[in-house]
Amino acid sequence: MTEQWQDTASLVLGVWLLFSPWLFGYAGAASVAWTAYVVGVIIAVAAYAALVNFQKWEEWLNAVLGAWLIISPWVLNYGGLRTAMWNHIVVGALVLILAIWSATTERRVVT
Repeated sequence: MTEQWQDTASLVLGVWLLFSPWLFGYAGAASVAWTAYVVGVIIAVAAYAALVNFQKWEEWLNAVLGAWLIISPWVLNYGGLRTAMWNHIVVGALVLILAIWSATTERRVVT
């Protein structure tokens, strides 16, 4: 087993993002909600995969997805949905930071 708390946190953030359209009431805004659903699932699956069998590409994929979440309010023009916008920016920043941290940190085996 390795120290992978960053991947566990990313998994939780992915699941949070997946359910956030219902929690914050923007499930009716199709492009915003689908961004949360699709990106949330991919983040969670990549983080789970990294927990099971760590590969650096899983971290870089999550870094790209985190960056996408940060810029998506402007690209998809949903800045008017303040809660969705800030949720995506904060989750994206956290996923981006955790992914880069995990990708650049040497793994130690815990016995």
